[in-house]
Amino acid sequence: MTEHSDRHVSPNMALDQLVARRRAEGARIVHLGFGESGLPVFPPLVERLTAGAGRNGYGPVAGAPDVRAAVAGYFSRRGTPTDPEQVVMAPGSKPLLMALQQVLPGDLVLPAPAWNTYAPQAELAGKAVVRVPIPAECGGVPEPAALRAAVRAARAAGRRPGILVLTLPDNPTGTLAGPRLVTELCAVAAEEELTVVSDEIYRDLVHDPARPFLSPAEVLPERTIVLTGLSKNLALGGWRIGAARFPAGAWGRAVRDRVTGYASEVWSTLAGPMQEVAAYAFAEPPELRAHLAASTRLHGAVARAVHRIVLDSGADCRAPQAGFYLYPDYGPLREELAAHGVGDSAGLQHHLLDRAGIAVLAGHHLGDDPGALRLRIATSKLYGETAAEQWQALESADPAALPQVARQLDVIERGLCALAVAPRGARAAQRPA
Repeated sequence: MTEHSDRHVSPNMALDQLVARRRAEGARIVHLGFGESGLPVFPPLVERLTAGAGRNGYGPVAGAPDVRAAVAGYFSRRGTPTDPEQVVMAPGSKPLLMALQQVLPGDLVLPAPAWNTYAPQAELAGKAVVRVPIPAECGGVPEPAALRAAVRAARAAGRRPGILVLTLPDNPTGTLAGPRLVTELCAVAAEEELTVVSDEIYRDLVHDPARPFLSPAEVLPERTIVLTGLSKNLALGGWRIGAARFPAGAWGRAVRDRVTGYASEVWSTLAGPMQEVAAYAFAEPPELRAHLAASTRLHGAVARAVHRIVLDSGADCRAPQAGFYLYPDYGPLREELAAHGVGDSAGLQHHLLDRAGIAVLAGHHLGDDPGALRLRIATSKLYGETAAEQWQALESADPAALPQVARQLDVIERGLCALAVAPRGARAAQRPA
């Protein structure tokens, strides 16, 4: 991303801006680099937004009573009984994450790789970051034994690990840690006196409804704060609606009060029209649940289609289980990629954009080893350029076969499979004299 000057902009946002500029200049790019749910707005949400236009007062910092009651019901239906007083609303989950980094003591412990916002927020809050490798079978969480060792080593080195972020399901790998693993991690967190921040913004996008989901708030309720929002499940990223659930009891109330104090000086409250939307969405009426189920089926179908292409291109890659992400490892093609002049994740990102017209996000932006050949693929912007095409994808029994999707899958297949083929000049140079 050398042609932009937004050096302090989040790398995924900077990449999205770069793709927009290149497209405006006439370039044809398949955008796999930005985790935005490329779906139209569900019409009843527009109706609620319009109905909420009269909510022009500031209102309570934590959110209006009807909104917090709806969010409390949402969490209670998912196995964590919640009182409205445990809920705080915000313009997106990012501000809530930043508020928590400001008010909670201790340094940040992250899985590696992890979503690219956690670590920069820690830096802004004056915290160090301790990174721990993920298990082989999934992402979003650290490997338990490695977590214990990393926390103790960090303390021995003078750091103060205090906050553990778990992402369930995960961005960037598109996988979900199972109940056994979550239970083990909560045991380590309790033993090491870590506060758990469970980022569950993709929870409603698990592809298989039968796949078990265990929230850390069910295992370690007194030490877990849960974050969610409507950006991913309902494609409302630009509307900025987030929510946090704090533990019951004195400690949870104290943290909640510090967060609302921070909020009162930074964002005041969630915008009134968005509170109207949130009250409707978190109540989960039947028509919204049906729309969400269709969205999840679409995300899963297209992610699986891209996953097949990724495997055919020679990469190792976990199968997608939730959301719309893949995290392929092109380490098996290191020799072939070297012939293309690619030796690290940054080079792989640039090569795919410049040579294949495919935008991806390199793994080093997510805290991964820069020398590794891993990258994040987001499949959620493949459904069509217009709302009509996106609705067609939502309603299709086979969205990958639709022309607007199939065309982009063809570009992805050609670009990724070409990675295994050495350039003509490189092959000539390898012939014996």
